[in-house]
Amino acid sequence: MAKEYKTIKEVVGPLMLVDQVEGVKYDELVKIKQASGEERIGRVLEINEDKALVQLFSSSQGLKIADAKATFLGHGIEIKLSPDILGRIFDGLGRPIDGGGEIIPDRVVDINEAPLNPVARDYPSEFIETGISAIDGLNTLVRGQKLPIFSASGLPHARLAAQIARQAKVKGKDEQFAVVFAAVGITFEEVDFFIKDFQKSGAIERSVLFMNLANDPAIERIATPRMAITCAEYLAYTLDMHVLVIITDITNYAEALREVSAARKEVPGRRGYPGYMYTDLASLYERAGRIRGKKGSITQIPILTMPEDDKTHPIPDLTGYITEGQIILSRDLYLRGIFPPIDVLPSLSRLKDKGIGGGKTREDHADTMNQLFAAYARGKEAKELSTILGEAALSDIDKLYSDFAVEFEQQYVSQGYYTNRSIEETLDIGWKLLTILPKSELKRISLKNIEKYYPEEV
Repeated sequence: MAKEYKTIKEVVGPLMLVDQVEGVKYDELVKIKQASGEERIGRVLEINEDKALVQLFSSSQGLKIADAKATFLGHGIEIKLSPDILGRIFDGLGRPIDGGGEIIPDRVVDINEAPLNPVARDYPSEFIETGISAIDGLNTLVRGQKLPIFSASGLPHARLAAQIARQAKVKGKDEQFAVVFAAVGITFEEVDFFIKDFQKSGAIERSVLFMNLANDPAIERIATPRMAITCAEYLAYTLDMHVLVIITDITNYAEALREVSAARKEVPGRRGYPGYMYTDLASLYERAGRIRGKKGSITQIPILTMPEDDKTHPIPDLTGYITEGQIILSRDLYLRGIFPPIDVLPSLSRLKDKGIGGGKTREDHADTMNQLFAAYARGKEAKELSTILGEAALSDIDKLYSDFAVEFEQQYVSQGYYTNRSIEETLDIGWKLLTILPKSELKRISLKNIEKYYPEEV
């Protein structure tokens, strides 16, 4: 039930103190109305006895507290949901920005839902085809998984995100597949790129977009990923769809978390981030997965830019603990013109073994994956050795491995942003590359698979 107060005491920056309040809850929405009729929205940050600290979603500039009324709405931030949300574009608070009118809701849901109950979870086991060889072939994405992309400033993670959103599908099934895309704290230019890319490719028809700009308030930035995940839960568990949630950029989300924490004068943790950041990130990531008895599923690809390219920074560090692996983008590959610049050796999908093999991808997938990893790692070592000692120091077999590493990057990893490879194409490219090496070196592949798939004529 809404409660109205005319006891606003002070406003400092985006923070407002309301006195003599009763029955107010943390995270509750507040509507501030002035005598002129102008309205602003805020959220309860803290309650101390009969005082409520409210953070405004917009600037407090021009707010006259003498004639303003604060109405506590009795609920948190909510999102309107119906099947009509597919194909729509919203701002960070779920308001339509595509000129398509308001959503007539089937239901209105609070965005702060609980993570999945671990007992109700079903194990991820089905392959999702992204059309990108470095992911599908070597770091396979599985339905219900959380697989983040670790990028760095200036690397093309936005283009990779758009490519995955455009191409991803559940292989071999005609079940409904949707993409929920949340852009958090990005520039207008990036928003324009994403919207045009989705519209041009037709991917917008099966997508829901949430766009939060860099100049939007920090408090809105914290709401945006939860808007997207709540929307995904509706599509997955009410409409039985398989949903891929892509969130970019988690670093901007964590910065907003730090800003709000500083406003509340909380004791900072590592690098000034709040001590509860692990719990907060987990409350986002753990809402992905599959539920027993439900057809739908939620797969998450959070994207984050590592500050100063540092993998030990709190944001990638904590994300790595919570999620099931990571795809790492390499500045070195990017500078050498390898697109997308995915560094396959430090990348990892902890659930890849569950989504590959006969009946899912192909029976030779696990063997070729292990062989390609091993050969590329040895080829990189050989290249480093030749840089230090000169090529004359390499044995004949090491020279072959060095050649393999070069061709692997050029033909397998590098495919551009508009090439959509089927898993069969990816596996066949892997076999073709392995012909650079003698058959005697293919020690990780069964003789049965060598006889069946090794290309005799290259």
